[in-house]
Amino acid sequence: MGRMNGLIIIGLMLVVLGVVGFAIPVFTTQETKEVARIGDLTLQNTEDTSHTIPPLLAGGALIVGLALIGASLSRKH
Repeated sequence: MGRMNGLIIIGLMLVVLGVVGFAIPVFTTQETKEVARIGDLTLQNTEDTSHTIPPLLAGGALIVGLALIGASLSRKH
C-alpha cells in the first residue's frame, strides 16, 4: 500500500510539472558575473538567459503522471 501511495505522489508531481510546462513554456534566469576587480572596485555584469520547455516534454510528463496515477488506482480495487 505504501508503494501505491508513492506512485500516486510521483504521478501527481509529474502532472503538475506537465501543466506548469504548458502554462509557462519560457522562463528567464539571471546570472551575475564578476567582470573585473581593481582594489575595492568590482565591476559586475548581469546576464539574462531564456529557457524553453518543449511541449513534447511537458506533454510526456503529463501523460506519464496520469498513467502512474491510473495504474495505482486500478490496482487498489
